[in-house]
Amino acid sequence: MLFKFSQYLGDLILSRDPRQRLRISRTLMAANVYVICIALQVYACWVGYMDEADVRSLSTVILLNVGWWYIMLRTGLNRHFHDPSLTLPQILSALTVIVGAYSVTGPVHGSTMMLLALVLVFGIFNLSARDAKIAGGYTVVLMGMAMSIKVRSDPFSYPVKLEIAHFVLTAAIVPTISALAAQLSAVRARLQAQKDELALAVTRIQVLATRDELTGLHNRRHMMEVLNQHQRRLDRSGHHRFCLALLDLDHFKRINDTHGHGVGDEVLRYFAQQARSVMREVDVLARWGGEEFLLLLVDTSPELAQIGIERIRAQLAHAPLSVGELTLQVTFSAGLTGYWGTESLDACIDRADHALYQAKHNGRNCTVIDLGPGAALEPLACAAAAARAPQIAML
Repeated sequence: MLFKFSQYLGDLILSRDPRQRLRISRTLMAANVYVICIALQVYACWVGYMDEADVRSLSTVILLNVGWWYIMLRTGLNRHFHDPSLTLPQILSALTVIVGAYSVTGPVHGSTMMLLALVLVFGIFNLSARDAKIAGGYTVVLMGMAMSIKVRSDPFSYPVKLEIAHFVLTAAIVPTISALAAQLSAVRARLQAQKDELALAVTRIQVLATRDELTGLHNRRHMMEVLNQHQRRLDRSGHHRFCLALLDLDHFKRINDTHGHGVGDEVLRYFAQQARSVMREVDVLARWGGEEFLLLLVDTSPELAQIGIERIRAQLAHAPLSVGELTLQVTFSAGLTGYWGTESLDACIDRADHALYQAKHNGRNCTVIDLGPGAALEPLACAAAAARAPQIAML
């Protein structure tokens, strides 16, 4: 019960969003500087160095400042800014408060100077190089103005010689911290760039490991992984039927020899693009090798799967390939079969390959279906030429 209550209280104060929770935690941690500042004022008042009215005024400003940044973060308004942590605005406001404390703490004002460095150190890991320079310059200028005013208005508590020493320390230490913050920012930027490059390289490697670079289709190795997944699914359920079809582009060697390999590559890309444009989303097409492709048709029988193959054939006939002034009518031969859970994938692919061989042997531009192990062979009737309408034959 106590744990749940503490968790609820933590969520209430810090938010459930992990990023917001971290930002609020850092802000509340930095608020310790303000607590020290208030404690210093109370001490100065107790020993007679500060008026009670000044303590109340400055403490009120400090508490309002802390409350303002907490509200900005807790309500999520900070998400509308480029830096959701609001690092630079929080640091500038803290520096302003500390310079204010320096101006009213009288003889103990020198002790507030270490708080300037503490505030800058808090932002050293988050400030950009530009913001670090802004914070450093703001601190030196603001402290210089405060010292200049106080040596005139209260020379007893702020003697000129002492303030010169304080200003030299400020002008030496603050820019050094800012320069360190800038260097850390540059290191962070390089590390982030390296991280992005590594992520891009990993993505590229993953793509190369699973995709054919020319066509963008799955490659042979990844296709076997996909087939194994479907095989295991069929083994578990017994109801996940699928078909395999080997597709071979007709007279591809002649295209390469006549028009060059550049045109041949265009034909391969064109075929992959046209085929994917009319395939079902659940079906998978892979480049199997050279001008040969393997098509996985899910949850269907061979008789129905051939409809999907003919849809690809019709799409190719409807949209000839144009390469410069050259127009090509691309066709393909197909061997189709179903996977019958009692056989290996290699055996199923071999049967599709056998059907493909029959399709090419008997005229190309057609589909031959192998109905499975032990099925009776029937006479094949493929197209005699690519220009003729494709036919479907059964094995």
